[in-house]
Amino acid sequence: MIKLFDKIKLKTGEIARIVEILEPEVAFMADIAKKQGGYYTDTIKANDVLSVFGETEYPYTPAV
Repeated sequence: MIKLFDKIKLKTGEIARIVEILEPEVAFMADIAKKQGGYYTDTIKANDVLSVFGETEYPYTPAV
């Protein structure tokens, strides 16, 4: 299930972040990263999505 603010990879190879769910598991608004920098917002469909990034927690030790 794709959730709000999930980071995804599109079938085009572009990386995007879900910013609005228009219809759950059907259509979304996403901020899509441009290769030359910045991003654009576009509507995508669930079948445009190749994968959803997972999140990993790891210990943090600040440099002193």
